[in-house]
Amino acid sequence: MRIGIPREIKPLEGRVALIPEACGDLVRRGHRVLVERGAGLASGFADPAYAAAGAVLAEDAPSLYGEAELVVKVKEPWGPELDLLRPDHRLFSFLHLAADAELTRRLLAIGLTALAFETVEVAGGLPILAPMSDIAGRLAVPIGAHLLHRHEGGKGLLLGGTAAAERGSVVVLGAGNAGAAAAATAAGLGAWVTVLDRKPERLQAVRGIGPNVTALYAYADAVAEWALRADLLIGAVLVPGARAPRLIAADQVAAMAPGSVIVDISVDQGGCVETTRPTTYADPTYRAHEVTHFAVTNMPGAVPRSASRALCASLFPWVVRLAEPGWRGDPVLSAAINLSAGALVHPALAES
Repeated sequence: MRIGIPREIKPLEGRVALIPEACGDLVRRGHRVLVERGAGLASGFADPAYAAAGAVLAEDAPSLYGEAELVVKVKEPWGPELDLLRPDHRLFSFLHLAADAELTRRLLAIGLTALAFETVEVAGGLPILAPMSDIAGRLAVPIGAHLLHRHEGGKGLLLGGTAAAERGSVVVLGAGNAGAAAAATAAGLGAWVTVLDRKPERLQAVRGIGPNVTALYAYADAVAEWALRADLLIGAVLVPGARAPRLIAADQVAAMAPGSVIVDISVDQGGCVETTRPTTYADPTYRAHEVTHFAVTNMPGAVPRSASRALCASLFPWVVRLAEPGWRGDPVLSAAINLSAGALVHPALAES
């Protein structure tokens, strides 16, 4: 199998799908691995490391896509990458198509087979998405804490408080990988943390983080009430393959205190706050109803050295399977197909 690893071109995306050691393992399995020059630089992996592992360095994206059969990348095809894809390509990446109708139409018109990292599901878990969700959750709190600073338009609040000053309130919607990581990080800073979810086992788990963490069932009224109390509201809701449910309406955002902050991690799937719109690290924030919104669609891209290693470790076993003949017989991979031969295949995506 000819496996291509392109350089990511989404603004300020520094991750790479496979690190040199993984490429070396694929080469030893008999595959031809092509890596676009510079693909790993932002993650700390120079071209000579890939060459030493046995990968072939492609001079540019057209030459890589032109030879590759299986394209493994981090983010969804962006800009000129779409013109390089062919019907015979097998694409494996984060896609988040439920939130991007235009990209879905473009990929359907190409007619390729596209599998999404975020729809690889095993026993109710999402093994490829999980480490990126964990990183995004960890990042959400320091980002939100910074945006609460007065010079950023925030309340001028120290999130963890100090002697003679109150602690800040962090409200997390969703207690999955991202939400739990955010809750643990916020609790570690000393904030009052409230997590809302509808799965009792998740509520039990996050409650055990510490005495400053409250876990509540996500009744609609409870979500609305606690959103109003939040200094920092973190959206971490996920329905695999589907658009994120809207839990916070625009009028509820308008009712939040001026200078509050929303970090919507679920923006990749459309966001769980009505006022959420996608941003990039080039221009990450905007204000709506006097509330600062951070809605970057590739949050782990800020720490590519760590994120690339974590992503590759979870991704590699699935690349090995996908490169083998008869991969469609693997029930996990077949269920992860989003698009094939011009048709919507994934049920949640089709419904969205």
